Amino acid sequence: MFFQDYFQFFDIWDGIESGLYYAIVGFYFLIFAYFLLMRFRVSKKLYWFYFAILFLFLAAGRGFFIVYYFYAPELYGSMPTLELVGLLMFLYRLATFSTWLAIACVMGVFGTLIFPSISESDTDSEKKDNVSKIKQLIRNKKVRISLKICLIVIPIIVSILALTLPDSLLMDPDFNEAPYNAGVTLVTIFGYPAGRAVLNFILLPLMVFLIPFTFVYLALKTFGVLRRSYALNAIGFFIYFFGRISQGIFETFGFPHVGAILPPLLILLSLLIIVIANNYEQLR
Repeated sequence: MFFQDYFQFFDIWDGIESGLYYAIVGFYFLIFAYFLLMRFRVSKKLYWFYFAILFLFLAAGRGFFIVYYFYAPELYGSMPTLELVGLLMFLYRLATFSTWLAIACVMGVFGTLIFPSISESDTDSEKKDNVSKIKQLIRNKKVRISLKICLIVIPIIVSILALTLPDSLLMDPDFNEAPYNAGVTLVTIFGYPAGRAVLNFILLPLMVFLIPFTFVYLALKTFGVLRRSYALNAIGFFIYFFGRISQGIFETFGFPHVGAILPPLLILLSLLIIVIANNYEQLR
């Protein structure tokens, strides 16, 4: 077999899976160029800038993950084991760093959607109840800008933590087993590295699921072209996030081959839907 002759761990299923992710990275770059050159360049709206840079960071993160999962392990035997583990952890940190910068862009999109620009005439209110006071405070331009900045800064801080947290909080437990035998004492939660658990199972879902639900809310509040666009965006992001988490689900329940094919296909489908959703001339 070709893969057995040239690779130690890379098999036909890895070839199929990595090929699909190559297509996803290419699609990321195309979407980045489309939103930056065809949307942001024309409209000058930050919404489209965030959307464009989002896919650039997603492409970078996925590129690092491709090397981390498929190619770096092939260096086993050609360099000291601890150096290889250090390289793998460096790639994982870069991938996680890029992913959280993408989430910062998602928060920029979220902030633009929930804190749109308002005219001065909309800020006047004669009501003095507590709810009205809160709404009036949120309508303040400086407050809105501060909230938007906070939404972006939080995932940037998390991305920096991903670069600086010790290996004991982030390293894959498999690295302590053969063939690596790294010997790092891990801080775990139910056998899973504590840092990864907080990043992947608490902070990540908390932030990324804001976007599809926001699009659902906006679809219910609008009509016509805008409603169709928001609804398609919601569907696209729901499929995207399901595709991202489904691989781990399939591997956990013993369907690795399905996990190698279905998740990237779902991600490709979601990207197509997102492009269609944002291809309305009225949204420029």
